[in-house]
Amino acid sequence: APTNTTATAAEVPDRQEDAKRPEGQPPARRRRQRLEPRLSKPPGHVHGEQVAAGWPSWLSNVAGEAINGWTPRRADTFEKIDKASFHLYNVYKARDMLTGKIVALKKVRFDNMEPESVKFMAREILILRRLDHPNVVKLEGLVTSRMSCSLYLVFEYMEHDLAGLAASPTIKFTEPQVKCYMRQLLLGLEHCHNNGVLHRDIKGSNLLIDNEGLLKIADFGLATTFDPDHKHPMTSRVVTLWYRAPELLLGATDYGVGIDLWSAGCILAELLARKPIMPGRTEVTCLV
Repeated sequence: APTNTTATAAEVPDRQEDAKRPEGQPPARRRRQRLEPRLSKPPGHVHGEQVAAGWPSWLSNVAGEAINGWTPRRADTFEKIDKASFHLYNVYKARDMLTGKIVALKKVRFDNMEPESVKFMAREILILRRLDHPNVVKLEGLVTSRMSCSLYLVFEYMEHDLAGLAASPTIKFTEPQVKCYMRQLLLGLEHCHNNGVLHRDIKGSNLLIDNEGLLKIADFGLATTFDPDHKHPMTSRVVTLWYRAPELLLGATDYGVGIDLWSAGCILAELLARKPIMPGRTEVTCLV
């Protein structure tokens, strides 16, 4: 199986400054990669209102901006039906008891005692709230409680993922179907990029499809925001290995929308060839 990686706020050495440093002078302070979008602690009255509305204090303290204007849903207002049929981890099929609608609940993994872990989780929420497009999965709500240490994201339910369909021995996509899926993928990516979002993990299991053939980009856990006019170093340890662009394989920290488009190209080739085109086990074997 392809290797998956997690983005971190890694330090980026300023080697040019160190090269200019006179002998005996301490090294220049390292620039730390920024986690975008920035999260700010809400004013005291907003924090109080969020806690009163049912949000956990630890979440409001660190990531109040991500939940601003929303009210948490209680876990007992959903009935878990089963694990979701697509390949995303910690995702459950459930029924919204208030509306009767079938939804997907994604349990978010984080350590609520570690502010950086909470901020990383909240970044995904902020990014999802920024996006609104038919080909991007829609965040419909958050499930938690004042005393809870867990958090679920509520999404519209999609029956399949592209990887699962492509792996089925009974399914062979026609060229018109491939064109249809690729058009939807590129439209969704265009919306993300126009709103300053890099997905950074485009692969078949993150592309959800319903029974009508509608495709939606999902799982923004490795996504980040970007501004072409104000670039900053970003980690290269993103994107599942088989879909990782050459610049990332070579360790680049200055990149843009091309990494998502490369992954989309890998998806296109995989659908036509009916197998992954770069199934390497390491960065080196993927480059050769």
